[in-house]
Amino acid sequence: MNGSPIRTRLAFFVSLFLVLHAAHAQTGAIAQMVVPNFAALAKRDGPVVVNISVTHEVTQMGIQLPPGVEPGNPLAPFLARRVIGNREEVSLGSGFIISADGYILTNRHVVGDATVVDVKLIDKREYSGKVVGTDALSDVALIKVDANNLPVAVTANPDHTEVGDWVMAIGSPYGFANTVTSGIVSAKNRSLPGEAYIPFIQTDVPINPGNSGGPLFDLNGHVIAINSMIYTKTGGYQGLSFAIPIDVALDVKDQLLKSGHVSRGRLGVAVQEVSQALAKSFGLDAPAGALISFVEPNGPAAQAGMQPGDVVLQVNGHAVAESADLLMTIAKIQPGQPAELLVWRSGTATPVNVTIGELGSGNGLATAAQSPPRLGIVVRPLTQQEQQKVGVDHGLLIQQVTGRASTIGLKVNDVVLSVNGTPITTVDDLAEQLRQAHGNAALLIQRGTVRQYFPIELDATSGNS
Repeated sequence: MNGSPIRTRLAFFVSLFLVLHAAHAQTGAIAQMVVPNFAALAKRDGPVVVNISVTHEVTQMGIQLPPGVEPGNPLAPFLARRVIGNREEVSLGSGFIISADGYILTNRHVVGDATVVDVKLIDKREYSGKVVGTDALSDVALIKVDANNLPVAVTANPDHTEVGDWVMAIGSPYGFANTVTSGIVSAKNRSLPGEAYIPFIQTDVPINPGNSGGPLFDLNGHVIAINSMIYTKTGGYQGLSFAIPIDVALDVKDQLLKSGHVSRGRLGVAVQEVSQALAKSFGLDAPAGALISFVEPNGPAAQAGMQPGDVVLQVNGHAVAESADLLMTIAKIQPGQPAELLVWRSGTATPVNVTIGELGSGNGLATAAQSPPRLGIVVRPLTQQEQQKVGVDHGLLIQQVTGRASTIGLKVNDVVLSVNGTPITTVDDLAEQLRQAHGNAALLIQRGTVRQYFPIELDATSGNS
């Protein structure tokens, strides 16, 4: 009897030890899952990554003084004039092989307007690559090199990737080839200002200029996205990296190979977010959907009877949580195809059937429907009557000004005529020129009858160098 308490306590301590040991083992297993070893992945999948070098001309704005006037001259500021010129620049980026016979995916901003690029593999083989095609809206480019039996990247559906999953990137930041970095998926379906049609994957993977076009791998070594841009105020990595889902990129690739261009659907509306206050005023239970603020005359939405004040809740049965969802969903529908929208109007959910138009035709108002882009403005193309009134044959009318654009003096009803010397006709033109601006842009603005250049520094910097 006297030994029973001792044996009981001993049994208790043994049981406690076993429980703690099991808990420790389980914690260790979880720790191993949380902190993966990327060495095997990098070794196995690294050969599919390529380094890309492109030489191209870029436009820059400068100040020119009259002959004989030195910079220190008190009259210099009054005699100086702005000039726009071109210079050669070598752009470094990344890409990855998607076929054994030499097709390579990368970013459009990596190759720019080049037709030939230099491609280097991890084993130091070099090829002269031909640009098969590019797509400005998705920032995807397809390159072809004359080769066979190349290592090929395996892709996976990014829908199966969850927020919090570990991912790995391989690229050439600042020209340091085959650099491996890792992190986690921070968010999915991220809509970025000025990039309304791409559901970006946000990560905290260290990405820097030169990583652009490189692959984002999951833990199976499958490519789930193309690293495309970072958000930065310093020009380098600050913890916010964005990648184009691989299914979007592969769809672009397929269309480029089939027809040489990419077709997307267009509704012909301008939209805004539904705030809590707006939801209450429209009689909605929650702030969701895309509020129509403008309907393009004779556009697809107008022909279907849609009106300003309509709130689009669904497209073909898929919920529209915010305005960006509408733009991205419609863009995936091929022009000419029917779509059924569920629209909230006058306190009632009403189905509306619409035949989708083609993005790039008409005046592209859908693009102007986003939040103020990285420039800080919301714009739309001028109507013919407005062009005649202003005395121009192109340009975009500024409808809203925020942030940096407001700071430099842009105003509502200003007309954007060009960016870095390139005339602007459509919203797509503006987005593309800002993408190529390398962080700085010179905007030619017409205000009334006066034209003036406005220099602006852009916050969100693409990951190219």
